[in-house]
Amino acid sequence: MRRALLLSGLAALLATTPVLAQTPPEEETEHVVKPGETLGGIASRARVPRILIAEANGLKPPYTLKAGQTLKIPRTRHHTVKRGETGFTIAYIHAVPWRAIAVANGMEPDAPIQPGQKLLIPTIIDQPDGGAAVAASAPASTTSTVGEAPAWRWPLSGTVRRGYAPRTTTNYHDGMDIRAPEGTAVRSTAAGKVIFAGREPAQFGNMAVVDHGNGWHSAYAFLSRLTVKQGDEVSAGERVGLVGSTGQAKGNELHFELRRNNRPVDPTAHLPPRN
Repeated sequence: MRRALLLSGLAALLATTPVLAQTPPEEETEHVVKPGETLGGIASRARVPRILIAEANGLKPPYTLKAGQTLKIPRTRHHTVKRGETGFTIAYIHAVPWRAIAVANGMEPDAPIQPGQKLLIPTIIDQPDGGAAVAASAPASTTSTVGEAPAWRWPLSGTVRRGYAPRTTTNYHDGMDIRAPEGTAVRSTAAGKVIFAGREPAQFGNMAVVDHGNGWHSAYAFLSRLTVKQGDEVSAGERVGLVGSTGQAKGNELHFELRRNNRPVDPTAHLPPRN
């Protein structure tokens, strides 16, 4: 009798215990391979291009999978091309190499883009072998291996209005905004080559980006005027522009970033202490 009561109680408990809902395939960020599944089928159900899943997980043709294998699923964002935007500036805003964006949209990397065009922006996941994405549209001399960093210097003196916050946070901020009077000289944080100098219409206004080699880049935005052009070699402390209020600036200020293999890093972790 007691055993019958226990079994009856267990059956009632199981009947009332909620079953945990599984994440729908189109929302998964990880997928455990089931017997018989193929990469194409997983990609179709996840609504993510097969090539992006393959690249995110370091898979090589013929893309053979094993039951129980965990795959990272790179989810996508969307971007509508604005007038004046280039592949470089779109890649810079999203911190995703332009080649990866082109692949996600079935485009050649050198294909032209048009205002109003809608692009999928893939989420880049660190490769299993530790590889990382290089900066978008960077010269061939830029490598994906991070080497020794330069001896950084502050680009100008001023009050930091807003500091760095990583992209894993809701209100992320890729660099720091430094207040200074309009026309104050903005100087390169280290020696390098200017790989972009122009207007970015969505956020940054007048912006310069300097390649310092070994996967390191710095960016200077909200400028009232640029004093360098693409292709210029600059020394540490050389002027690249003047403080202004272009783009989404909140008054006269400099938006300054350091990037390592196209990933924003906290500048204060690399700059010398301020006096």
